[in-house]
Amino acid sequence: MSQNRSSAVMQQRKEPHDSLDDFPTPPWATRAFCEWLQDNTDWQIGGSTAREPAANRGHMVRPLREYFASVEASDVHDYGAGFPVLDYLWGPLPDPVDWTITNPPFKLAEQFIARALASSTCGVAVIVRAAFLEGIGRFERLFSITPPRYVLQFTERVVMHKGRLVPEGSTATAYAWLIWETGSTEQTELHWIAPCRKQLERAGDYMLEAA
Repeated sequence: MSQNRSSAVMQQRKEPHDSLDDFPTPPWATRAFCEWLQDNTDWQIGGSTAREPAANRGHMVRPLREYFASVEASDVHDYGAGFPVLDYLWGPLPDPVDWTITNPPFKLAEQFIARALASSTCGVAVIVRAAFLEGIGRFERLFSITPPRYVLQFTERVVMHKGRLVPEGSTATAYAWLIWETGSTEQTELHWIAPCRKQLERAGDYMLEAA
């Protein structure tokens, strides 16, 4: 039987091992996470500190700074946004922050999550393709030991293009936010993020310059 190679079936976000995994996050998707957190939990993020260790060109940093008191940003590659060039996975643990929030490289996501959990006092949130929830190995290494507190599945498609952030386009890839609450022993809860793109997009969101 031949393999179905339809773009509606195959995951489209596939990168070589040495790729920077340059898929900028639409700012509205980050605002959706922040709004959900404010509306559905007791966390008071307005006075909190956050870290974005895979900051790219700053498209997630900017909306995070609308909600958090301060946001520290860096990336392993210099995208010209003025952030420190740091390898988040190398060397001593960074100083603790309240939250670590990022769109990690897919193949390094587990390492990013482990590092973030060890250096975040309140929580960790990552936006990943929904397929990240699959896999026996990932279940044994991560989810069976440290399950997320919340899984937030987008009902709208979050469109991420390689190397650019534009409002148009489509994708076969679904995305979700995974949220860990530091020290929590509660069962994982699945929630859906209702359609919100139109309400959460802002003028200037698709400019490549970082704030």
